[in-house]
Amino acid sequence: TDNLVMIPLKVHWNDIDDFSDLYYELPKDTKRNVSIFGELLSAESENNLVIANKHKLISLINLNDMIVVDTDDVLFIAPRKESKHVKEIVKYLKEKKDERIINGLTVYRPWGLYRILEATEKRVIKKIRVFPKNAISLQLHHHRSEHWVVVNGTAKVYVNGKETIVKQGESTFIKPEQKHRLTNHSETDPLEIIEVQLGDIVSEEDIVRFEDIYGRV
Repeated sequence: TDNLVMIPLKVHWNDIDDFSDLYYELPKDTKRNVSIFGELLSAESENNLVIANKHKLISLINLNDMIVVDTDDVLFIAPRKESKHVKEIVKYLKEKKDERIINGLTVYRPWGLYRILEATEKRVIKKIRVFPKNAISLQLHHHRSEHWVVVNGTAKVYVNGKETIVKQGESTFIKPEQKHRLTNHSETDPLEIIEVQLGDIVSEEDIVRFEDIYGRV
């Protein structure tokens, strides 16, 4: 064929199969520790890989050859040479259909994202961010109420045929079976609210959508 071109490619390649492989590929401090995102404070500790939330301090004392992975909802600690067994934990969680396999505490949606601040059997508290010029679907819930408090931006709120503007520091309440929608009309600024869900059943399955600009009806 006249449409085939080949060029030499000089790159370094290493198959990263587990956390131990990752450790060998990353720059290390004087004690051969690796810290990603978080702040590491170590004493008499060597050859460790620490991955943590960027706002969290991880302190190690007399700990060697370990893997420490600290996320918002899961803490994983293992000897570095045994880190490949994390696959067994993932398999177990998949078999149990654990929600953390699919979603962490921060869940992304077409309109923005939300972070779960607290969750119990009959109560969920979220911090919701709606991107500029976006909106959640027109929806209702059979089993829960929702209380929205605007903490940043200005919300356009539709509840059962009535539209209101809810400003920073103001709130609105949605009863079960009420159709509602949250819209951010700002061209530039995100809308942030605190949502408190209360009910006998508090589940993402309890959503009936009527209109959705992202085609999820």
